[in-house]
Amino acid sequence: MIDLRDEVVPGLKAAVLAAGSPLDKARAAMVLMHGRGATADDIMGIAGLLEVPGFAYLAPQAAGNAWYPMPFTYPLEENEPHLSQSLGVIEGILAYLEEAGGPGADRTILLGFSQGACLALEYAARNLRRYGGVVGLSGGLIGPDGLERDAAGSLEGTPVFLGCSDVDPWIPAGRVQYTADHMEQIGGEIDLRIYPGMGHTIVGDELGAVRRMVEAIP
Repeated sequence: MIDLRDEVVPGLKAAVLAAGSPLDKARAAMVLMHGRGATADDIMGIAGLLEVPGFAYLAPQAAGNAWYPMPFTYPLEENEPHLSQSLGVIEGILAYLEEAGGPGADRTILLGFSQGACLALEYAARNLRRYGGVVGLSGGLIGPDGLERDAAGSLEGTPVFLGCSDVDPWIPAGRVQYTADHMEQIGGEIDLRIYPGMGHTIVGDELGAVRRMVEAIP
């Protein structure tokens, strides 16, 4: 694992851990966003569980271990400027991948858990194009109920996996369903799985779905 903290990444204001294949030799990439109170090291553990050859894994570290301060269902302005800055971290990593001769967005999976899942999903919904995949593990789109969203453009068939408990104390199941509906509306291919009584965690069935998404990138 390499810490890119001292590497010059234009516009990127976060330390980034890198693992797996060198960027210029990777056939695909995954950007992993950790949850509130967690670290890049924590979420990078998923890369070790997948162990798929030819993938580059990049995990940024949020300042203060949080991507934004308030619950994800609060009005957007209550999470600014932190939300925009954190979305900019994903944008910076994707730009860095391109500049380093790495995989493009269409061969890059955006994955997050909890607050990181919310961030990954929100980024994809705001920046419509084909991605290698989008994975929201216990997360949903950011903003209050009834927020109007721009549906111009398309995810062009990007596979989108959403997994969450029906009793998650932080992520309402209704918000996950809403997220699935919106992501389908904007061109995503949705795999939604609500797990009875699971709690706020990640289970093997979810990792299996992520592995299949990873292996589907030729």
